[in-house]
Amino acid sequence: MSVTTRIVEAQALDLPFLPIEDPAFSLDPVARFAQARRHHPWLASTSVGYILTEHAAMRDIMRHDADMVIGFNEVVEYMGATGTPWGKFIEGSVQTQSGETHHRLREALRAAFSPRMANRYRGVMREQIGQLLDQWLPKGSFDFEEFASFYPISVMCRMIGVPTHIIPGIRASLEALGLAMSMDRKHLPELQRGTLLLEDTAREVIAARRDRGRSSGEEDDLLDVILAVRARGEITEDELVNLLVFMFVGGYDTSKNVITLIMYTLLDKPEIYAKCAESLEYTRKVMHETFRFHSPSTATRKVARAFDFRGVRFPQGTLIMFPWGMSGRDKTATADPDTFDPERKGLRGTHFAFGMGTHICLGQFIGVAQIEEGFHAIAQRLKNPRATGEPGWRPFPGVWGVAGLPIAFDRV
Repeated sequence: MSVTTRIVEAQALDLPFLPIEDPAFSLDPVARFAQARRHHPWLASTSVGYILTEHAAMRDIMRHDADMVIGFNEVVEYMGATGTPWGKFIEGSVQTQSGETHHRLREALRAAFSPRMANRYRGVMREQIGQLLDQWLPKGSFDFEEFASFYPISVMCRMIGVPTHIIPGIRASLEALGLAMSMDRKHLPELQRGTLLLEDTAREVIAARRDRGRSSGEEDDLLDVILAVRARGEITEDELVNLLVFMFVGGYDTSKNVITLIMYTLLDKPEIYAKCAESLEYTRKVMHETFRFHSPSTATRKVARAFDFRGVRFPQGTLIMFPWGMSGRDKTATADPDTFDPERKGLRGTHFAFGMGTHICLGQFIGVAQIEEGFHAIAQRLKNPRATGEPGWRPFPGVWGVAGLPIAFDRV
């Protein structure tokens, strides 16, 4: 005899409400997710739709990835930014595309963001973090989040062959776009100004490279690889500009926030911090455990074709948020999820820091390489770090993380 599963519309469920855009939520989102799971094991509601709260639910619902599209455009609409420079940037971003366009862009750019390309620039990563440490360590104390912000973007500038002196001029714009998915309308003026400045910068960089070309025998850099993709007609000029802006923003924000979260996490774990100085391999474990413990990213999907999941129907048009950075803090992810343990078995399978499915982060290999290289060097030269004030916190939706981490330390 067959058993009929009763299907319930998502809107009919008695769900906890998570005020994710409330500034107070960002102070301790882990606790708020744990509280929500006590009310319903895997789903909560928000002001714009639903948010998953359980690791296993995030993993399993991705079997319906083909039934969903990226929901960034809906966030743009919520922000009242449709048709604006920032709204158009989001609309044209590779991470927003779906179907054939998304597949074309991913395939065209695969070689530019491969593990081989990331490993090729490890020496540049070590050089850039070394230079920053030389500049900042004599201070004896500083805001670690501010320090960390200069590292990934300086690496990206080197990878695309542009001078790092442009960073101070575009830093405010990069910071603004990092808040793009916070769903806070007060950031809109900064988003528009930042988008226009970064697009102008991208066009100048592209034009300068085309005018100058490369010297005979000079090895192609990342920008050359991407320009070759454009020359073959595999991407359009607008897609090229959008991609370069996307690279600037990605090269500033996510890695900076992860590095800062690692430092914040280890301030009261000196034995773990000391081991990071001894071994790149151990630093890699610490990085992946930080990805599990708390990391920055949240993704949004819009249901394109209604589907049922665990007896719940999600109608077409439903917005579902995937808080990848919170995915590792429940019992379906790992045993004892609230303990920070870099030696945890099967560590990489316990987090979705770079997302899942067809839209998994394009720059994940570059991000991993620069985080582990950067923090390993930091631990070798910045000894006995200690907090000298309370940290601030970025808004939770979008790229969450520490906003200001004052520390003092001993120098080597």
